[in-house]
Amino acid sequence: MNIVIITGASSGIGREFALQMDGHFNSIDEFWLVARSRERLSELAEALVHRARIFPVDLTKKSGQEALEEAVKEQKAVVRVLVNCAGYGVMGAFDRQNRDLELGMIRLNCEALTDLTHRMIPHMRPGSRIIQMASSAAFLPQPDFAVYAAAKAYVLSFSRALGEELRRSKIFVTSVCPGPVDTPFFEIAEASGSTLAVKKYTMVTPERVVALALRDSCRKRPMSVCSMPMKTFLLLSRLVPHGVIFQALRMLKGVEK
Repeated sequence: MNIVIITGASSGIGREFALQMDGHFNSIDEFWLVARSRERLSELAEALVHRARIFPVDLTKKSGQEALEEAVKEQKAVVRVLVNCAGYGVMGAFDRQNRDLELGMIRLNCEALTDLTHRMIPHMRPGSRIIQMASSAAFLPQPDFAVYAAAKAYVLSFSRALGEELRRSKIFVTSVCPGPVDTPFFEIAEASGSTLAVKKYTMVTPERVVALALRDSCRKRPMSVCSMPMKTFLLLSRLVPHGVIFQALRMLKGVEK
């Protein structure tokens, strides 16, 4: 049985991956949808043409990871695509943040992603794909978004190295690095802080991010960066010293205040 596993599937980009892949991946037997909300997963499963199995689990807990792994083994499933979208961010000064939320970001965005990827690779075959949700925040450290940016830098670095390791096995890894996306992400992220207004002017739709990510994955590209502003940001982060960028950001914040 060929399956697709999508984490964070109950909303936002994860949900959009399920909807777009449902219309094109005819060789897939089942979509396995993973998130904490049983109700939202059930609604999504009913909307898909493919058979769908839901896993309302918390991936930061060992029991959630084990449930997925055991199900794959039991069904003798081949993981054709693993899409790791589960994650969240919190904005604001690090020393004023809720410590549990900050540590939770690392557990979900980094540890859970790494754990599930490690568990699923043995069940992949040549031609399988891994799509990891990173962020343009991974391109350089970001004050007032410090832990999130660091976590996404880990995802980007890990995924690019993993892609090189798996190339001989013909398993291809793509890191998706969008800028701001019009999803419920900012409802959580801005609960205790706010982002630069310029970020919201560069916001794109989840439909656009996912469509490009799937194309880039099919083309075996290691990164998928949506929109010209984010591609420019990537170039700047490579060419301009980060200290100069930090100074520019301080000036922008001063103007906004």
